Amino acid sequence: MLQRLKHRPHRILMTVDAVGGVWQYAMGLAEQMVTAGHAIVFAGLGPVPSQQQRRQAEQVGAVVWLETPPDWMAANSVELLRLPGELETLVRDHAIDLVHLNAPSQAAGLRVPCPVVVVSHSCVVSWFHVVRGSKPPAPWAWHEDCNRAGLERADVVIAPSGSHAASLRACYGPLPRLRVVHNGAPSVPAWTDRHDTIFAAGRWWDAGKNGRVLDAAAASCMWPVLCAGSLTGPNGDGISFHNAIPLGSISHDDTRLRMGTAGIFVSPSIYEPFGLAALEAAQVGTPLILADIPTYRELWSGAALFFAPDDPAALADTINRLSTSPPMRARLGSAARRRSRRYTVSKQAAATSLAYEQASAIHAGGH
Repeated sequence: MLQRLKHRPHRILMTVDAVGGVWQYAMGLAEQMVTAGHAIVFAGLGPVPSQQQRRQAEQVGAVVWLETPPDWMAANSVELLRLPGELETLVRDHAIDLVHLNAPSQAAGLRVPCPVVVVSHSCVVSWFHVVRGSKPPAPWAWHEDCNRAGLERADVVIAPSGSHAASLRACYGPLPRLRVVHNGAPSVPAWTDRHDTIFAAGRWWDAGKNGRVLDAAAASCMWPVLCAGSLTGPNGDGISFHNAIPLGSISHDDTRLRMGTAGIFVSPSIYEPFGLAALEAAQVGTPLILADIPTYRELWSGAALFFAPDDPAALADTINRLSTSPPMRARLGSAARRRSRRYTVSKQAAATSLAYEQASAIHAGGH
């Protein structure tokens, strides 16, 4: 467990959005920080949270929603110019001791008298690097300058995996203050009552989630493939499933329930800086079938089955082989659950606290 502070508590300003996995990341980490004696102020960007989300956040700290959109919803860098002023006001009004930003672009142009830690959960530039093998096209090219400015501004940069850290260096060059802190998730009991179903979860409108390969594979699967998550993105991107069964956007609790009762969990993603859904499935003992990408090999090698992410037939064959072998499912489920114990919220919080200490030392010594 994260030890309680030996020195005075810190007031931490932490950015969040209510749409993706950053929300669960922030809530889990912030709860640990509060337990250790810190105080949290959440600064939200983008679509407002649901009432349930707001109650969850308010049980941990103060919640302020900003006018600036997250960078992935912005049409250009001009729409982000208001953010430094909004954050600087919160730092002053709440006597903030440390700023924790959950996107590199959020640090660009920021002038605050306290340490700044930036976490890259994902970014447009590394997405294009991995998914398209190119730099972002003209409509997205401005992200590179914004992110680079934020990465250079930060006292410490955190990546959730060594794989994503390597992608960041490939895109932005040397990042001497980059640290790897694996994500974590709250521990939950394993499930034993399972159904003959395949479960997958993701933002399926995102080509990096590779939903088309999963849908094509589903046509040859012996078990139904159930997919939680939106098919239509905020910028009009979309996908249609013809063989897999779309469940639409469901609550996090319902997602975890379906993970726990499924016979197999599949993630076909080709861009996955960490992969929180795979971790949550592993925690409840669901056997994993994962795309053979560097992130998943780093985290789950020896505790999952892998398939070539561009080969629907290979995915279907792997699914059918596992679905017809209860002993293999039991063995892989146990292996996944054991491996998941490496990635707990308490370990994540302890490593993040160390990053905070490093940021404070760097800040005290000047950039």
